[in-house]
Amino acid sequence: MNKLVIFSWLYLLSFPLFAQEIKVAHVSCEYRNNPIGIDIVNPYLSWKLQSSKHNVLQSAYHVLVSGSLAALNKNIGDVWDSKKANSSQSIQIKYNGSKLLATKTYYWKVKVWDNQKNESNWSNTASFQMGLLQFADWSNAKWIAHEKIADSNVNILPSDGKKDKYNTNNVLPMFRKDFSVEKIVKKATAYISGLGHFEMSLNGKKVGDDFLAPGWTKYDKQALYVTYDVTKQIKKGENVVGVMLGNGFYYIPPIKDRYRKLKVAFGYPKMICRLQIEYTDGTSANIVSNESWKTTPSPITFSSIYGGEDYNANLEQPGWNLSGFNDSNWQSALLVNGPKLSAQKEEAVKVFENFSAQSINPLSNREWVYDMGQNSSAIIELKVRGKKGDTIRITPAELLKADGSVTQKNIGGPSYFTYILKGNGLETWRPKFFYTGFRYLQVKGAIPSGKQKEDNNTIIESLKSLHVRNAAEQVGKFTSSNQLLNQTFSLINWSVKSNMFSVFTDCPHREKLGWLEQLHLMGNAVGYNFNAAPLFKKALQDMKNSQLANGLIPAIAPEYVKFEWGGDMFRDSPEWGSSGILLPWYLYQWYGDKQAMVDYYPMMQQYIKYLATKADNNILSQGLGDWYDLGVKPPGVSQLTPMGITATAIYYYDLKILEKIASLLNKQEDATAYLKLAVAVRRAFNQKFFDAKTKQYGTGSQAANAMAVYMQLVDEKDKQAVIDNLVKDIRNNKNGLTAGDIGYRYVLRVLEDAGKSDVIFDMNSRSDVPGYGMQIAKGATALTESWAALPTVSNNHFMLGHLMEWFYSGVGGIRQEENATAFNKIKIYPEVVGDLTSAQTEYNSAYGKISTNWNKTANNFEMEVNIPVNTTAVVYLPVSSNQKVSEVHNSTFKSLGFENGRSKIAVGSGYYKFNVK
Repeated sequence: MNKLVIFSWLYLLSFPLFAQEIKVAHVSCEYRNNPIGIDIVNPYLSWKLQSSKHNVLQSAYHVLVSGSLAALNKNIGDVWDSKKANSSQSIQIKYNGSKLLATKTYYWKVKVWDNQKNESNWSNTASFQMGLLQFADWSNAKWIAHEKIADSNVNILPSDGKKDKYNTNNVLPMFRKDFSVEKIVKKATAYISGLGHFEMSLNGKKVGDDFLAPGWTKYDKQALYVTYDVTKQIKKGENVVGVMLGNGFYYIPPIKDRYRKLKVAFGYPKMICRLQIEYTDGTSANIVSNESWKTTPSPITFSSIYGGEDYNANLEQPGWNLSGFNDSNWQSALLVNGPKLSAQKEEAVKVFENFSAQSINPLSNREWVYDMGQNSSAIIELKVRGKKGDTIRITPAELLKADGSVTQKNIGGPSYFTYILKGNGLETWRPKFFYTGFRYLQVKGAIPSGKQKEDNNTIIESLKSLHVRNAAEQVGKFTSSNQLLNQTFSLINWSVKSNMFSVFTDCPHREKLGWLEQLHLMGNAVGYNFNAAPLFKKALQDMKNSQLANGLIPAIAPEYVKFEWGGDMFRDSPEWGSSGILLPWYLYQWYGDKQAMVDYYPMMQQYIKYLATKADNNILSQGLGDWYDLGVKPPGVSQLTPMGITATAIYYYDLKILEKIASLLNKQEDATAYLKLAVAVRRAFNQKFFDAKTKQYGTGSQAANAMAVYMQLVDEKDKQAVIDNLVKDIRNNKNGLTAGDIGYRYVLRVLEDAGKSDVIFDMNSRSDVPGYGMQIAKGATALTESWAALPTVSNNHFMLGHLMEWFYSGVGGIRQEENATAFNKIKIYPEVVGDLTSAQTEYNSAYGKISTNWNKTANNFEMEVNIPVNTTAVVYLPVSSNQKVSEVHNSTFKSLGFENGRSKIAVGSGYYKFNVK
């Protein structure tokens, strides 16, 4: 007897009975809520909609932008009134009004109409404040410093392995400026850049809650400034601005016995600041950095983004950033030159989770090891009591030696924190300009509270690990019935978070470099989890700033070191540089951001021209290949996949993507040329690497066959045979993976697309072969650099987290159709494989929340789905074609028949609950 399949729907209970038929629920400008400091003269506006109805689409919108809140409240758009625009577009609406003025705040709102003839109320009022659009807008602010580096010691692109010219420790300065306010303040805004990083205070209190501001860049081309609303921190009478500076990537001090991956030296720390004060009487004042500011060394005696940070509390000058302080012994600030400035558009780096020790163990040398339980990018927070001059050294590490002490062999060392006590009771300290990756802390010079035997010891009352990362909004959630998959999600997620700063780094300790292959290979995994579009766009600017005159996009951006070991293999690898072409396309696919393709099209053109000059009969063979694949040797350069396969496959993919981009930008002549070259590359690739008899590419490695399929290099008649060979290799390898950094994502993509998610599940459901399970079994709490969690390399690395994408697109089934943009056409296709009995998945897309929640029992399959307003979806339910299908509400669903053992159902926006009995 055929089973009965019943479909039912329920309204989402969170909507009240009196809910509007259509509501503008969330508005944003340039991906952010009420941003300040925008230097884009035509910013993009977006909104998300809600409705208690099903099948709701936007049919029109009306945007008002005003230079005053009073005008907007009267529904007057005195700088832009879009009028009623008959359009379904609700994301990436380009501002098209009067010229926007530097520093001015604008207010805006939007109303919409839907396809069911409903009109919304106006949205809540939103705002955006313009930044400084040209250097003249800095109102004569000057770059100032405590000291200037000798021109002969400036080194903006050192080569690896070269010795230093000199050995010195620079001053980590602080600055102060008194100013008086006698009128009533309407608004006060600070625009500031401090290189490498700064911390600003007003009247003794820190401005903002960010860390390591501003984001780091290729400083010879660009530096970023940050904008703060400081209205509430200004007081009537005397006020003081205080600024402390750290080195960051601007200057890596060449001190022996401290680790430094790089030897870059753009200059000594410097800053520039404009504090704009607007008064209620219509007048204004500007406090700007110049030689009238005072400066002196800070209590930070050493700071290196690689080597650690030292702080001597005895050098503190109490009240230095308060009025009434005597700065007569301070020197006048030194005027210096600085780089071109742009507004920081990505979110700031901030402090998130904090961890206390799970265990504290003594060592034979009277030192102590704290286990924080989680390997993450972090700083420490130390609370300590002791005598004046007592010195504590804290050494961070990911791993322990056999004797229980820490080892820095795999992360670069010596790197440590030092704190010298002033001896006046409980002292609390956090480093300001250094972070690293660690799980363990080894303490020398103090005893944990409760462990002391004498009263005169230096006592640590508290020692915490504070996780720091970019504050991009989390937009994804995933959990399932399989504990190993949940642990794997956490493993990958911690490495994503630990390497998400102003640059997507490879690791948070040894290198902290922006290796570019991660951007396109891990981009979708990151996109499902975080609103990372501003970070991706910042990465594109870093690539543009680092691109060479010959068109090469080097493998890291910002490029702080010229890698020469092994020739140019670490600098010129197409699988890395191709992020310059693929990332703008992914931004368009995920966020509807067409502007990125416009802005960086010249960079793409130059890079593809460069690759053509390197090709031999249309074959590229330079670079690293399938980095860190699983061969018989220790991991590194590709072992299983012949050089040329991954590089040429990416080259072909670049050309096909460029053809699409050129067509979208109405550059048809370019599109035709890219297509012509792509055809030639495809022909050459198959002639060189494909064995027509065995249906294998190259050596038949997982990476080779998967990339050939994914990039559509395989003739259609051979495609299934190549996929079968891929599956056969995995099965013959005890369901083990062999592909590395480049190939593994494409292995997963090809298997998922081919309906082989059962193979993906089997590959990632064990711990006895190298992979995520083995890493967890070995105690890893973040994704490791090597599949086997080798103790000789990083144990918090970003590059192999490709399974994260499958959790959302496969297990959760949240995908978008081929011709979709920003998930406006959704494909719900859950993979019910292995021993999975349930999964809950959520992705807050550009249009709103997409979610699936499915449960499977012996006799029932149930799935809840939420589709956001202004989108449509096709839901694929695992139902046999001979089963009877009935629909409870005919107006809500449209059956599209059966496909590959699935029932296809077209739905509009709304909440649905499906039952398959």
